[in-house]
Amino acid sequence: MINHETGSPPGPGPAAAGQADLGRRAAFRREQLGLTREEVAARAAAAPGYLQYVEERAAAPGIGFMLRLAHALQTTVDELTGGTAELPEGFGRAGNRPQLLELGIDECRERLSTHGVGRVALTVDGEPAVFPVSYTVAGERIAYRTAPGSGPSEAAGREVALEVDHFDDAFSQGWSVLAVGPAHVVTDLDDVLALEEYAFTGPWMGGGRQQWIAMRPARITGRRIRVQGMATPSGGPTAAGHHVSAV
Repeated sequence: MINHETGSPPGPGPAAAGQADLGRRAAFRREQLGLTREEVAARAAAAPGYLQYVEERAAAPGIGFMLRLAHALQTTVDELTGGTAELPEGFGRAGNRPQLLELGIDECRERLSTHGVGRVALTVDGEPAVFPVSYTVAGERIAYRTAPGSGPSEAAGREVALEVDHFDDAFSQGWSVLAVGPAHVVTDLDDVLALEEYAFTGPWMGGGRQQWIAMRPARITGRRIRVQGMATPSGGPTAAGHHVSAV
């Protein structure tokens, strides 16, 4: 039997849906260090062809190879396998010649898309507070459901900020959009029904959150970090009110 770490890589098989996370993390880290596959393979005591297979396919290497690969790439197995995914974003290293770019209004709205999870920032009892909310975009408005008397419901009648972002530690890229404007409780029944139709999902916390809070942004701004030679990630956190430049 061929040892795929030191001999030829496995033959063609069904490709994963896109490049495997392990593979893209390993490839990007290698590029960050300015190393070739041959150099990393030599450090990890593996065949260059096997390293190519790991980077480009949905491979599941053994722990011995993973430890050697992590050492060769000056990182950890947890970072290569996404073990830090449940931790706050920002564990990734800075990319190669990163650029901080302003997003245009159309780009900001595109990233807000039709729904998602964001953070509402407001003042409660004289102190700043930030609450995660499941939001819906309906025309020019951004709305979310909450329970009367809850923290997010305190946004009604105030100027508030809603921040949405997405970060990719594997690629050291990300974007942040900030919408600021007055918020109010939606009381018109037809308006409530229309928002219900726009909503893709119910509140993550379950029932009892039937009060709609809507804001019509007076301004929307955004920024993104782009690493040279890498595509911009899409999808969906930092403290509300701070753009990705604070990372």
